[in-house]
Amino acid sequence: MAARCGATPRCAQRISEDIDVDFAESFDYVVVGAGAAGAIVARRLAEDPAVTVCLLEAGPADRHPYLHLPAGFIKMLFDPSYTWTYGSEPDPRTQERRIPLPQGKTLGGSSAINGLIYNRGQAEDYDGWAGLGNPGWSFAEVLPYFERNERWLGPVGSTRRGTAGPVPVTPSDWAHPICEAFIAGAQELGLPRNPDYNGDTQAGVGYFQRTIHRGWRQSTARGYLRSPGSNLAIRTHAQATHITLDGTRAVGVEYAHGGPQGSAKVIGAKREVVICAGAINTPRLLQLSGIGPAEQLQALGIPVVHPLAGVGAHLKDHFSVRVVGRVRSGSALTINELARIPRLWGQAARWLAGRPNILALSPSLVHFFWHSGLGDGMRPDLQGVFTPASYREGYVGQLDTYPGMTCGVWAHRPRSEGEVRLRSNDPWADPLIRPNYLSHEEDMRVLTAGVRLARGLLRTQALAPFFEAEAMPGADAQSDADILAYIRRYGVSSYHLCGTARMGPTPEAGAVVDARLCVHGLQQLRVADSSIMPAIPSANICAASMMIGEKAADLILERTTC
Repeated sequence: MAARCGATPRCAQRISEDIDVDFAESFDYVVVGAGAAGAIVARRLAEDPAVTVCLLEAGPADRHPYLHLPAGFIKMLFDPSYTWTYGSEPDPRTQERRIPLPQGKTLGGSSAINGLIYNRGQAEDYDGWAGLGNPGWSFAEVLPYFERNERWLGPVGSTRRGTAGPVPVTPSDWAHPICEAFIAGAQELGLPRNPDYNGDTQAGVGYFQRTIHRGWRQSTARGYLRSPGSNLAIRTHAQATHITLDGTRAVGVEYAHGGPQGSAKVIGAKREVVICAGAINTPRLLQLSGIGPAEQLQALGIPVVHPLAGVGAHLKDHFSVRVVGRVRSGSALTINELARIPRLWGQAARWLAGRPNILALSPSLVHFFWHSGLGDGMRPDLQGVFTPASYREGYVGQLDTYPGMTCGVWAHRPRSEGEVRLRSNDPWADPLIRPNYLSHEEDMRVLTAGVRLARGLLRTQALAPFFEAEAMPGADAQSDADILAYIRRYGVSSYHLCGTARMGPTPEAGAVVDARLCVHGLQQLRVADSSIMPAIPSANICAASMMIGEKAADLILERTTC
């Protein structure tokens, strides 16, 4: 059954008001979103040959070569064909800027367009999740899922590493004198060199581990969806617009194939619907389906099917800022210079030969995890990134014209939180996103301390032969007020959005799902993506999202029914 559906209020409310729940087409499981978690959920469920699975992805297949070339990150991050080009609402705390919040819209989701960093976070993060009333989510209990997902191809110095998973993770293979000098300078300031921040301890400085292997990006689509069985149907250009409920039981998904003017379709889910659409699109879909804050939905003319105040609330993100320095002429070739013709041709030749090159790099090369002195003891509350390159206005997206180096930093566990809510009942309208960056005093203090640490790291004796002068924020910014003004003007998202359908024991406290990832008060409906995180990890969140996908599949296969 198919019908035409444009962006009209009636279609927004429900495409299939006249469709019987005896669907013309049904699967055991319908998974919405083929991203960092969704691709995993679908593949793991389909490993049981007795079940059928349909995976819906709003974007296209991941065939574009730039999705697979690590350096293609810069080209694809804001391409509307492969990303949801969302942005925050203007906010006086960030000088009324609309801060970009792109999310992946292709097979692999954000794992196909992100910065390729593999970072699990701290054990205390997950012990904290369990401590909030979520049994089964302590670090010891989620570690097997991290290990199941990962194929670590570096030296194994910890019992915490997985070596046989579908997603290869590799150590950096690109040495650079400025990176080595930065690491040596950090050691001058007391930061230990840490070769494996995903091992027994996170604190220290060293090279990032990446989801790159043999020059190619390793997304979840590449790791899990390359050879799907006949019982896994993957449908691209299929944007879910409504969850079909029979009373309080999810029984299907309505979706549009081919965009706003495409054909409207409905498929049944005999066992469960699993939403893996991410921290923006998961609450968006729930709200379009009448599941969410009652007053907000009523104000938009959406019938309230199941009031759930936490849907779209508690949005968290890492708000980052970068300090940029100029590199002394003739001291070393930076990425700015290597990325220009004719040197770029040489880098391409190295890539073809399988030799280290800038085309197979993550945007950030060196990490540091350290404490601001303002947080909870010696547990790192700051994450920093470093690369021998300068970017326009300190924003990773376009290289600047001068050779430089960039040191970015963010608060690991920000207190500020925001919301995602519908702007209208039109399923094609972008949602309203308010991250409320810098709305908590502690975030401002920790991030200001982080900028001071970053500046200090650029002024060490080891880095002095390469560091010429500070380009941003510049010598005039010395007081805390000056630094905070700079943060407000140039701070950006780290694209680590989470928490908008958070996990917890009771909906009265703002939780949307329980520890089984079942939506409170509904049956046969789960959420499995970064939106369920009850607190933001001390890390880039892709690794944790993949872990959630692995654990969610186990919960479903173990018949922990909703």
